Amino acid sequence: MTPGMTIGGLAKAAGVNVETIRYYHRRGLILEPRKPPGGQRRYPESAVRDLEFIRRAQKVGFTLEEIKELLRLADETDRGRVRTIAEQRHSRLVLHATQLATMISELKILLERSRRHRGKGPDPIILALQGKAALMG
Repeated sequence: MTPGMTIGGLAKAAGVNVETIRYYHRRGLILEPRKPPGGQRRYPESAVRDLEFIRRAQKVGFTLEEIKELLRLADETDRGRVRTIAEQRHSRLVLHATQLATMISELKILLERSRRHRGKGPDPIILALQGKAALMG
């Protein structure tokens, strides 16, 4: 019996789709094992850990390029580089959250205007999006 898992077994063990694994191959996140003559590729147990690492990293907002770098750094002791990547991602997430909060606030105002609108003509949301009424205020 050949040690390791097929791509289907790996997908099941890691809780991902086979196509996800293939996509990660193309992106350079997961190494594709060599196919032996007349046989199937076999993935080591470490591939499950790598896929779990990728999923957890995505959950906290890292991009695939950042995850690729973090995977490369996983066995090194360069904590400074890891921290720098995380700090940069954190800063971008904070900025994005601020932008989302502004969008939520503006949309809430537009919805309130729309609910109060009793007149004829376009809805206040349409007017604001056409630039014929202020978004805020």
